[in-house]
Amino acid sequence: MKRRDFFSHAAITAVAAASVSKVAMAALPEPSFMSHAGTAAPLSPANGLPYHPVVTLNGWTLPWRMNQGVKEFHLVAEPVVREMTPGFKAHMWGYNGQSPGPTIEVVEGDRVRIFVTNKLPEHTSVHWHGQRLPNGMDGVSGLNQSAIPVGKTFVYEFEARRPGTFMYHPHADEMTQMAMGMMGFWVTHPKLDKAGKHPLIDTVDRDFVFLLSAYDIEPGSATPKIMTMLDFNLWSWNSRIFPGIDTLNVRKNDKVRIRVGNLTMTNHPIHLHGHEFTVTGTDGGPVPNVARWPEVTTDVAVGQMRQVEFLADEEGDWAFHCHKSHHTMNAMGHNVPTMIGVDHRGLIKKLQQASPDYMVMGERGMADMGQMEMPIPENTAPMMTGKGPYGGIEMGGMFSLLKVRHDQQPGDYKDPGWYPQPPGTQAYEWTGTLPKHARPTPPPSNTASSATPAPTDAEVRVRKPAASGGHGGHR
Repeated sequence: MKRRDFFSHAAITAVAAASVSKVAMAALPEPSFMSHAGTAAPLSPANGLPYHPVVTLNGWTLPWRMNQGVKEFHLVAEPVVREMTPGFKAHMWGYNGQSPGPTIEVVEGDRVRIFVTNKLPEHTSVHWHGQRLPNGMDGVSGLNQSAIPVGKTFVYEFEARRPGTFMYHPHADEMTQMAMGMMGFWVTHPKLDKAGKHPLIDTVDRDFVFLLSAYDIEPGSATPKIMTMLDFNLWSWNSRIFPGIDTLNVRKNDKVRIRVGNLTMTNHPIHLHGHEFTVTGTDGGPVPNVARWPEVTTDVAVGQMRQVEFLADEEGDWAFHCHKSHHTMNAMGHNVPTMIGVDHRGLIKKLQQASPDYMVMGERGMADMGQMEMPIPENTAPMMTGKGPYGGIEMGGMFSLLKVRHDQQPGDYKDPGWYPQPPGTQAYEWTGTLPKHARPTPPPSNTASSATPAPTDAEVRVRKPAASGGHGGHR
């Protein structure tokens, strides 16, 4: 993390609401910026109420200062360059050097003051998604406040009234600004009783957060297309795509919490291998105990958050991903014809003599694409380049790994490397004899057409409506 000088003057150039105290007008807290896309270590609270910090996947937590009992943050809305995976960078808009912006962590009951400075080429605002707050602090430009002009700083101030996981994003030219990557996470930790407990929110050993986001960036370009509604080609977690998404590294028998927020335009069934979890929280707060049940997949709809918890009691490297197949691919066009079964050997080289960037779908399936050394435009994310200890993982987009190890130390988030399966616990090739494969003989038909010989192999048989009756025979 690095700090860089901001405005030469410290005075606030604009204030969002007249209710902001004069203390806020004394000076701006110095903004902090992040210049890399790695997962930062959790930020333990140096002052204020104590809490167990979260770990933002491929992100970081925004530092604050205490000012006469108020927790003050400084967000800078600005153009950023986000490395979505090694070798591929996107030109986005975000906060404090990153897209998504840094996670904000507070405690239930905290008085919070957020300075927002606009360094975008157009006006903006910040909506605190899911929060209970005064109407004038809700951040919908034109409705609750004037938009923040270019070069100006506004102040939002309110009490963090309830614990939970929330998000922040603009409500000014929202289609453009969110499509360009302007979003971030907000975690309000619970205020605990004298015994250090909360009736619905457990203490956990590891607490991960990330946002679901989608972009349409044409191969060879770097800027998202803001008018796309459906045909996105990059599905990301915290604006990273596999294999650029960091792994979630935990100790065996850790109690793990994962918080996922969705600011894409479609739902995402998030699936974890090897473990069952329970959904323990939503944007609305903690889920009552009687409403929880074991799951391995939870659907996160648009604008929603899901908080899941589980005991990491199965050692190994476990896949963790969106279960929509096209969301685990990169730079995928949607108008590519299916070439399965088409023999185009030698065709690619001939076509590439005239068009060097020409690509065609594999004739045996999509896996061909991960094995071909095809020329791709500069600054383009390859489709399926994730590598595992036994070959290509053939995934991209919304995919990562939960790595559970018995010797991972408490508080250690480093990648432990690949899991060595103990002898006798891994699938293996059968080298014995194989039984003859015989298809069952279909039973004789009792219909008038029984004279028709039964097919010897599987085939598609189409029955059309009779010319006289059409569909009238359906009951």
